[in-house]
Amino acid sequence: MKFTLSWLKEHLDTDEPLEKLADKLTMIGLEVEHIDDKAKQLSPFSIARVISAEQHPNADRLRVCMVDTGDGGAPVQVVCGAPNARAGLISVFSPPGTFIPGKNITLGVGTIRGVESRGMLCSAAELQISDDHDGIMELPADAPIGAGYAQWAGLGDPVIEINLTPNRQDCTGVHGIARDLSAADMGKFKDPAIKPIKGEFPCPVKVTVEDATLCPGFALRLVRGVKNGPSPEWLQKRLTSIGLRPINALVDITNFMTYDRARPLHVFDAKKVTGNLTVRRAKGGESLLALDGRTYTLDPGICVIADDHGVESLAGIMGGEASGCDENTTDVLIESALWNEINIAQTGRKLGINSDARYRFERGVDPAFMVPGLELATKLVMELCGGAPSENVVVGNAFGEDRVIDFPLSEVKRLAAIEVPLVEMKRILGHLGFMVAGSGPVVKVAVPSWRTDVGGKADIVEEIVRIVGVDKVPMTPFERGDTPRKPVLTAMQLRTRRAKRALAARGMVEAVTWSFISKSAAELFGGGQTELALANPIASDLSDMRPSLLPGLIAAAQANANRGSSDVALFEVGQVFKGDRPENQLVAAAGVRHGFASSKGMGRHWSGAAEADALDAKADAFAVLAAAGAPMQALQIVPGGASWLHPGRSGTIQIGPQNVLAHFGELHPRTLEALGADGPLIAFEVILDRIPDAKQRATRAKPMLELSAFQPVSRDFAFIVDRSVKAGDIVRAAQGVDKKLITAVTVFDVYEGKGIDESKKSVAIAVTIQPREKTLTDPEIDAVAAKIVAEVTRKTGGTLRA
Repeated sequence: MKFTLSWLKEHLDTDEPLEKLADKLTMIGLEVEHIDDKAKQLSPFSIARVISAEQHPNADRLRVCMVDTGDGGAPVQVVCGAPNARAGLISVFSPPGTFIPGKNITLGVGTIRGVESRGMLCSAAELQISDDHDGIMELPADAPIGAGYAQWAGLGDPVIEINLTPNRQDCTGVHGIARDLSAADMGKFKDPAIKPIKGEFPCPVKVTVEDATLCPGFALRLVRGVKNGPSPEWLQKRLTSIGLRPINALVDITNFMTYDRARPLHVFDAKKVTGNLTVRRAKGGESLLALDGRTYTLDPGICVIADDHGVESLAGIMGGEASGCDENTTDVLIESALWNEINIAQTGRKLGINSDARYRFERGVDPAFMVPGLELATKLVMELCGGAPSENVVVGNAFGEDRVIDFPLSEVKRLAAIEVPLVEMKRILGHLGFMVAGSGPVVKVAVPSWRTDVGGKADIVEEIVRIVGVDKVPMTPFERGDTPRKPVLTAMQLRTRRAKRALAARGMVEAVTWSFISKSAAELFGGGQTELALANPIASDLSDMRPSLLPGLIAAAQANANRGSSDVALFEVGQVFKGDRPENQLVAAAGVRHGFASSKGMGRHWSGAAEADALDAKADAFAVLAAAGAPMQALQIVPGGASWLHPGRSGTIQIGPQNVLAHFGELHPRTLEALGADGPLIAFEVILDRIPDAKQRATRAKPMLELSAFQPVSRDFAFIVDRSVKAGDIVRAAQGVDKKLITAVTVFDVYEGKGIDESKKSVAIAVTIQPREKTLTDPEIDAVAAKIVAEVTRKTGGTLRA
């Protein structure tokens, strides 16, 4: 929401400085995001006169200008390349040390082709006040030399931008913002009564509302004999200051009302409307060419305003081009209505329209201002365009429901721990538009029609506290008591945190992707059921709840690859949806690796390459399982994975066939093609919800394992085994020889080929032996090595390779 300081002062009588107003806005919940103060930004720029403009001795397109800056000193020499630089020209001058916003540079004394230049004559683009960069600015001959340009040009009106929370629709207009500041003692609120304008004749256009749930209220008025043209300068400045383009007086009035009073309106050219107006659901196959120049295909879920000819407007969102007002409009219909917030939001998302009207209607406008808003708009139309008004046509309810809350005065102390006297409460609430009756201990508070977000006692406390100041709320520590505090995080929250840390430690980068994916992608990963389709998707390719985290991660990896970053390792921990029941909404950890984003970048590895492969995905999955507390000794690895994985380059991690914990491997080429991704791509997915909870056993505390003071010993072994023997079986056999001494066993080579029987393979492992109590002698190390060979031979049938 943008507005200027002068615009705010139209509704608030205040002398407070801009900085104080901005601070107070933030403190009362209307966070100031940005202040564009042109007067402050352009304060170093002054009006100057070019005394002479001679040809540069060393450049055809440059001129050496002598400039009178009006400071009473000697003329300043400036080298200028503008084609309109000439003697007698009044322009804008910037001295050395000035920051030039349009060029993002700080000006210094320079030498250009051998001639010194001690300043700059500026174009409008360099000051960022327009896109004109064809030459330096030309000011009127009577512009005062030496005066500040910004002040002379009327640029001293700062533009304030605030970030509104969705519940504060009343502050989508400057009028509502001024009300809040008045309650915070920043000035006196200006709220003159809006006088009804007497109609001179009955309105010839009737209104029918077919479904009151879509349109609770509708007001209409005809103004005949208007003269539509450019709006006056004050109105154009209001709109351009906040980034809106003036169109014509009638349209500009509706835009002004939207930002000034949070009351969107629409104007129809009455001569382009056929017959009466009907508010109804669109019919299948109908379409509308809207004011943005796009044609929208409509369906029965969309509310429209139609005449006897057809659809003329998307209700509460955007009007149609056919009935729009232009310079030839002489009779205008002004519409002020109330719309169903949910329907407006659904229609806007469905059609992809983000208009100022939609922004306000989907949050809920003030129902009691429907008719007064029409009266105020009529007054502006008559003042700016002339004309004679008809009587109002009002259909439905023109007032909101009365809401009265029984409010215990002690609630402020209970919830906010601050003491606020009743007199101060009444003052604050009164300035905000609430009415307070009674003197305690329980008072009745009537909620104003524009505060649709206030519905209970806590909301009243919030209103009082934000005006008193949240900085007045004392910091109160939790009472710990004598008993130990219970853990704050649940087991699943702990698993999630540990999984994220484990994957980050493996060099992967966390990503956050949409919880929605396309139906085709959902079906590819086992989803796509009807009950998981969104009733109102925000986009056609975000139509289904995701059954897996991988489609989003694959899309993210491909987006990186398209931008030249093909070596990526991404992970995500989040919810997946296998069905619409709560037990089918699971927490998963998934990751993808592409290109040379392998976890094998450090140390020895049997593959010898750094390109990511299925074993990286396996290691990632095991890291997650270990961090999440899975029973590692009970895990089984089964060849082959899910249908979206390559059948010969994937695996499944499970605790028995009934509890599948994870899949890992290389993605199937069919999957990559369907998702538009380049391969090979390595992936894994672990379902954290399926990890069994650790059994709680009463155990004695064990002393923390200290780092050994003795040198570890590494021994390599190569075993000839049948091709059907898994490398993991060899690793487990070696580890089981002496769990205290053997701290690590890794596979660093697998060989099949010349010198090895066709039914055999060679698997080489590195075993790390870590002494704890003393340095091992050679005979002791040889004894451990002999046990390793014997144990591997016994469990796998392998023999030590010569």
